[in-house]
Amino acid sequence: MSGLDSADVAAEHYRGMLMCRRFEETVHEQHDLGNVPGPLHLSIGQEAVAVGVCSSLTDTDVITSTHRGHHHCVAKGADLGRLMAELLGRRDGYSRGRNGSMHLADTSVGLLGTNGIVGGGIPIAVGAAFALQLRGSNDVAVCFFGDGATATGNFAEAMNIAGLWKLPIVFVCENNQFAEMTPTSVHVAGQLWRRADAHDFPGMRVQGTEVEIVADAAAAAIARARAGHGPTLLEVMTYRLSGHFVGDPSNRDSAMADRWRKRDPLTTARRVLPESQAAQIESEVEAAIQDALSRALKSEPVSVGDIA
Repeated sequence: MSGLDSADVAAEHYRGMLMCRRFEETVHEQHDLGNVPGPLHLSIGQEAVAVGVCSSLTDTDVITSTHRGHHHCVAKGADLGRLMAELLGRRDGYSRGRNGSMHLADTSVGLLGTNGIVGGGIPIAVGAAFALQLRGSNDVAVCFFGDGATATGNFAEAMNIAGLWKLPIVFVCENNQFAEMTPTSVHVAGQLWRRADAHDFPGMRVQGTEVEIVADAAAAAIARARAGHGPTLLEVMTYRLSGHFVGDPSNRDSAMADRWRKRDPLTTARRVLPESQAAQIESEVEAAIQDALSRALKSEPVSVGDIA
């Protein structure tokens, strides 16, 4: 977003987060209507992470995502109609409707894929960063993962290689307070961001409810990677406002959930905009979402056994 003044940046941040939110709310509605085959993991509440980080990326920078990755896809510039069609099991989807939300990819915008394996995208991102380094590219890799993935061997191995070879990568941990239904207090020892110390590169924890804070931290980490100075680990503190998956009874602490709802990143971002500008953005986003849904619904459903 270089070249934009602060007011323009605030508007674009709100637009991006609202696009992520309305996309997922619409998919949720379609799920309730029986139009979404397979499981659905929503990232509602985490939009500031995706938009804040991706605001400093170009189409040729690459990202890897998770099973909860719709907001990453939208923020990185994936086609909304093809995303919607894929989730609805339609032929015009990214994988012709056969893979669903945990296997979304669009290399034309640097999206190397969502991933159904916890921590599965971490070594892919490191491999991509190594390739970028070997080519002498100015591009960077960003790896999104949840707090639960930090307990996998992939995480420690990838951090070690990235630090050793000073790869152009930013590790972004979306700490949404839960690994499935398990609180971080039960499964995380110590402070996640401090794990970068063991591999001799910077780590920091940032608040994930304000998109500007995320964007500033990500911009510095991405610039460091572009300059050849190696990785950064960002632990972004956020919260998913829905359960682990659609249909999860989500028996979580209600007081904690209420505190996070009051810090909804979209509410915070909207407050700084003039009412007329916010309303215009909302109208434009809604039109884009409805167009994506219309395109998806017009696409032919995939048939069982269809490999054409």
